Amino acid sequence: MRLLTGYEEIFLLTILKLKDNAYGVTIRREVSRITNREWSIGAIYDPLYRLEKKSFIESHLSHPTRERGGRSKRMFGVTEKGLEALLAYKKIRDGLWRETQKLAVLAK
Repeated sequence: MRLLTGYEEIFLLTILKLKDNAYGVTIRREVSRITNREWSIGAIYDPLYRLEKKSFIESHLSHPTRERGGRSKRMFGVTEKGLEALLAYKKIRDGLWRETQKLAVLAK
């Protein structure tokens, strides 16, 4: 399995957190808050489309909404493959952090 990048992890976790409210604007808002960096809407969609191409997420169009002038939202969700990639990445990161903490104790 190919490892995730740090940003891929952030995007996947954000989509999981937002649940049924994961679409461009809400993802952008949450990723900007988490990273303490303002993201343009275009900068959000590029990684989303890459994650979808890798089958880590899937998307569908919502029903048209009145507040969007009758336009639909592209809604995102994490796939089983995306969950597996997240868990594998977490296992590797957790192991590395444990080993780093052990080395820090030995260095004292």
